[in-house]
Amino acid sequence: MTLDGVIQNEENDGDGFKYGGWFFPYADEVTGAVVQERLAKPVDLLLGRKTWQGHGAAFDPMPKGDPFGDVMNAMQKYVVSTTLTTAAAWRNSNLITRNVVAEVRALKAQAGKNIGIDGSSVLVHTLAQNDLVDEYSLLVFPLVLGGGKKLFPDALRLNLRLIESRQFPTGVVLMRYAALSSDR
Repeated sequence: MTLDGVIQNEENDGDGFKYGGWFFPYADEVTGAVVQERLAKPVDLLLGRKTWQGHGAAFDPMPKGDPFGDVMNAMQKYVVSTTLTTAAAWRNSNLITRNVVAEVRALKAQAGKNIGIDGSSVLVHTLAQNDLVDEYSLLVFPLVLGGGKKLFPDALRLNLRLIESRQFPTGVVLMRYAALSSDR
């Protein structure tokens, strides 16, 4: 995300966002290694429809042997959507169409279940507002865009505890926070 909390990266998101691709100038081997390190830990992936469709279109066609594609395609995925009727477009995907909060609570209650999320701003807002995020693992880019979809919804207070911080040569900073509680 950017310093002002923007996580939106797609220009053609239907809302006039014009700064797509902002993170590419900061991509390097060091940051890529951190992403690979994070993906090496077993995790199921929870995504909103738009992010799931974009990721699926990028990763599902990748040939076996691509280290990033293999990891993404092997993960168990859950897509939250009220418009999709099937999750067959990307292997190992399951569809959540209603009762998102209850469904995510049930997923989290499963033994040994670690769930990650990428992008999916509307879904992240719902999860944050319902105390369903245990940890925020953020790559913060040294950039302010002044607009776009943000990680945190307006008027939500979260109490967090820093558990890790690492700076990279590009100025990107990894910050991991444990969520303590929210005040409404």
